[in-house]
Amino acid sequence: MKNEERVVIAGGGLAGLRAGERLRELGFRGEIVIVSAERHLPYHRPALSKEAINGELIASDLRLTISRELNAVWRLGTAATHLEPDRRVVGLPGGEELKYDGLIIATGVEPRHLAGAPRQDPRIHVLRTVDDAIAIKRAINSTQGLVVVIGGGLIGCEMAASVKTMGRDVAIVSRSSTLLGSAVGKNIADTVTEAHRVRGVRMAMGVKIRHWVRQAGGVAIHLSDGQVFFAAVVVIAVGASPSTAWLRGSGLVLEDGVLCDPTCHVVGGSDIVAAGDVARWPNLRFGGQPRRVEHWLNAVEMGRAAAENLLAGRDDSRPFTPVPRFWTEQYGMRIQGSGLPSLGQDTTTLAGSQKDHRTITGFVSDGRLVGMVGLDAPTAMIKLSTELWRQNRVTASGPQRRPPQPVPRPDAVPQPVPPQPAPPRESPVPGPMAAPVRREESVRFEAPRTESVRFEAPRARPTRSEQSMRFEAVRTEALRLENALLQEAVRSEAARTNAARAASARAEPARPEPARSESVRSEPGPARTQFSDPVELARVPRQQQESQPLPLPPSHAPVVRSRGQGRSLVRTGPKARPR
Repeated sequence: MKNEERVVIAGGGLAGLRAGERLRELGFRGEIVIVSAERHLPYHRPALSKEAINGELIASDLRLTISRELNAVWRLGTAATHLEPDRRVVGLPGGEELKYDGLIIATGVEPRHLAGAPRQDPRIHVLRTVDDAIAIKRAINSTQGLVVVIGGGLIGCEMAASVKTMGRDVAIVSRSSTLLGSAVGKNIADTVTEAHRVRGVRMAMGVKIRHWVRQAGGVAIHLSDGQVFFAAVVVIAVGASPSTAWLRGSGLVLEDGVLCDPTCHVVGGSDIVAAGDVARWPNLRFGGQPRRVEHWLNAVEMGRAAAENLLAGRDDSRPFTPVPRFWTEQYGMRIQGSGLPSLGQDTTTLAGSQKDHRTITGFVSDGRLVGMVGLDAPTAMIKLSTELWRQNRVTASGPQRRPPQPVPRPDAVPQPVPPQPAPPRESPVPGPMAAPVRREESVRFEAPRTESVRFEAPRARPTRSEQSMRFEAVRTEALRLENALLQEAVRSEAARTNAARAASARAEPARPEPARSESVRSEPGPARTQFSDPVELARVPRQQQESQPLPLPPSHAPVVRSRGQGRSLVRTGPKARPR
């Protein structure tokens, strides 16, 4: 195509979709080709283990809204077979070669296999795609026996809760002693484990599978503790592996995903970026160790950031430094997480309620709050979210251009350079959280005893470059927009709840309700925040709620420029050519 450029997006999931939409938002007018191994357009994947299983939603309800401006060529049911970066070619089935000027890798992950499991048996399933969810739902509806879920992580727990709400007998088999393991902290993990147990979910914790015996009426699963589960349906949910088999031999670094720079540019490739679950990159906000983040919101934000940096080019890109967030729902309990709890060396209770199970667990590393997980506490999570941004500042921003140095005159007398005093070290946890961490004892953060959680404003650094100040302004605006959005959702839900209560009171005889105490005296020990009446976020359909990205900072890179009145936009990305 003359005078046109082509961006190929390998992967038709959420990250690939948002990356393509961001390209159009930034003025890219070339061709966008989305290559997807699935035969479906992008859909709401988190609902597969919840509403899609228990029948609340059908496959057509999960479809995501696609911007009309995207105008992409969709190659559905076509999996990429190989990559040749030197020739700028993506291989497709049948020997077809798809050339590109820019490439976005967003192929996601694949369900991890369990050693020894007879995967060829039609009664044994994994959950990753909407077709998997349909097959599991049909198997459950066509049988009467026990449903066994292998794995005690987020997907396994959500699956077990969904099947239990259908009135079926469920068992969870996990190598961990508690559900969700260390991902949410002991207090919340114990609460979730007990919630499953009191509802009749059979638990086999801290065990391994010794044998699989396939029989006519089901599959017998022999465990290391002597138990035997005879399952009519088995769902294996033991994690996922990045989908990188098609990249072998391409020269890219494939170590638990596609290794990227902080700017999402792929190491070993030119004009190639990666986004979503498949990307492994150093988040400079959390130490710079390359990691993968398998969260829904990370796919949205990273897809958009990868598209921005692809157009900007490697030299003019900005690091992608988010604070990851995730959530899950089980039996009406809402679990929300923020940051990287896996980095925590110790935990502390940031907020708790004496009236019910609501709590927020903080994860601490070297005296710094690196993550937090809340149980039925959306309002307090919003108030505490700024603390993660404040205590986890970007430690480095990649290579910096040296400012031009003045040329000394030949007759100038060199002046001695006075020694510069070392700048004062800023405490990573100012205010009431400034206590250093001691490895031999648990860390205790003291939160205010009032109903609202309040923290000190971030202290200004003694010296700050113009670039850092611009970044802080962008970050502050992003936080303001996000908090405003979530607070509005809380207010809307409160109004909806009051209206529902009023309607219920008119329809049913009045019942005396116990008076609520506005304040609860805390027991001796570390101070904890007391919650007000429980408030949940607005329960809009998830395929609408999460199909739209959260407010993001404005574009930081000069990715689109206009050359004169009446001329078309010209991008400064890979192999830019005049129109």
